[in-house]
Amino acid sequence: LLIFCDEKTNSMVTGIICFAKNQSYLATMPRTMLSDPQWELLCRVMLHSGHVYNKTKHRMTFEGILYRMRTGCPWRDLPEEFGRWNTVFKRFNLWSKNGVFELIFNQLSANPDPEWLFIDGSIVRAHQHSTGAASQEPQGIGKSRGGNTTKIHLVVDSGGLPVHFELSAGQIHDMAHAESLVTEAPEAKCITADKGYDSESLREHIRDTGAKPNIPRKNNSQKGNDDMDWCLYKWRHLVENAFARIKHFRAIATRYDKLLRNYASVLALAFSMMWLPIWSD
Repeated sequence: LLIFCDEKTNSMVTGIICFAKNQSYLATMPRTMLSDPQWELLCRVMLHSGHVYNKTKHRMTFEGILYRMRTGCPWRDLPEEFGRWNTVFKRFNLWSKNGVFELIFNQLSANPDPEWLFIDGSIVRAHQHSTGAASQEPQGIGKSRGGNTTKIHLVVDSGGLPVHFELSAGQIHDMAHAESLVTEAPEAKCITADKGYDSESLREHIRDTGAKPNIPRKNNSQKGNDDMDWCLYKWRHLVENAFARIKHFRAIATRYDKLLRNYASVLALAFSMMWLPIWSD
């Protein structure tokens, strides 16, 4: 700016500076997600973990984590209203390491309606920045037709609310996590899945848990589908709806986290936000 010294240029620069100053007064607080009752509930659950102290700053830190989950922005681009970006990230990473977000999800989903359970899997793209973690452990990023991907394996209850989830690399077949999903999920009367879970061993495993399998067989099966409850099968859209809801959050629709643990924490937080209105409203 000092290179130009004629009067016309100086007046133009002054006008730009004044405009920028005026804009600063018009800046507003970034949109938050938590009401006072919701934060009070979350605060009680977090204090119960023994890893979180009762500090007033934690609310804006938590809102900063939710803001990043909703927008998918880099941590460095967090608005200053939430505090220093490095502080928010370190808090998120520490809470993730201590299992705070998983505790929140487990506490809020402790009373499901498991008469019917629906299971399915969904693939998310993994951003190029999510690769290259400084760890020897697998981070759940695999190669598929879409490039780097991660797969979410999910169980929802009769109301379409999540009760258990697992993560794997994107190329892993749904059946690889099917039995563990059934084992970790609450006891149910009927478990419904699509043809991708067509397996007699899985059906036997479901029967061993006391539930009825409602999984259609493939067209080349000789047994047919006379035992199918097609009316109940139509409600399988509940698990698809759950995927659609969490993928409104950009940090879930595209994976940016290098560590599988941190991405699982973001997922647990998103699923907790589905349960939260039931407890606080």
